[in-house]
Amino acid sequence: MAFSRCLCAQTEADSPAAALEFTELADNFHLISGTPGNVLAVFGPDSVLLVNGGSAERSPELLKLIAEKSGNKPVGALFNTCWHPRHTGSNEAVGKAGAKIIAHENTKLWLGAEFDVRWQKRTYEPHPAESLPNQTFYTGVQKMSFGTEPVEYGYMRQAHTDGDIYVYFPGPNILAAGDVVSVGKYPIVDWSTGGWLGGMIEGQKILLNVTNASTRVVPGSGPVMTQAALDSENEMLATVKDRLAKLIKRGLKPSEMVAAAPTKDFDAEWGNPDLFIELAYRGMWGHVRELGGIV
Repeated sequence: MAFSRCLCAQTEADSPAAALEFTELADNFHLISGTPGNVLAVFGPDSVLLVNGGSAERSPELLKLIAEKSGNKPVGALFNTCWHPRHTGSNEAVGKAGAKIIAHENTKLWLGAEFDVRWQKRTYEPHPAESLPNQTFYTGVQKMSFGTEPVEYGYMRQAHTDGDIYVYFPGPNILAAGDVVSVGKYPIVDWSTGGWLGGMIEGQKILLNVTNASTRVVPGSGPVMTQAALDSENEMLATVKDRLAKLIKRGLKPSEMVAAAPTKDFDAEWGNPDLFIELAYRGMWGHVRELGGIV
């Protein structure tokens, strides 16, 4: 079976045919959107650091744009904030060129395995060896330097997936948060690969502790966020989690939970909640003890 290169229509924020957008956030820090996920590119003295690499389909265009804008500097380091294909599509190209690919160990495990994502009815096959992360970690906050820029990155346990990381640049106060945060649409809680709503809420709390009122938060897709917007999303998810837990305790099935409209006061801002509710339900069933004992 051929490797599936997209998550699903509901997870893509931009049309695959949309032109890539290149926006300067600070000196040497640039946001590239439309890949379809966001890519944060940092231009160093001799090379480029990327946080996420877009989809495989857009990778040639993305890397060409980065070469043009950076003066043909090579990609020296690439962070994967999770395993999802819209963020890991440049792994193979930069890996073959000798770049450092940094990720959580669980992301490497997913990329190197064949597995099913049941809610998509898809099977993903292993990536080539050259595209697998070659520098991984398990827990804690990690630190490194890229040129003169300090870089901090850390793990958010069982959030959007079980391998989510953030990457923070204290110099310009820019945080790349991946898909643990969302803009204008309910997030994807990928329970098939270890994500769940409670973990996403806790992951966002980690991000809130990293940030301040001036931090620019780069989500997995969509426009740059503020700490205040992140805090508002965290409060929304906590409220919805409590409501869903009560519905689960009543024995409602996902379709019945959708009909109960537990998100109705948030839908105007966040859109259609049907997929979000179903994914949150599946993930919460794997954490019943943490919900106060449903069964």
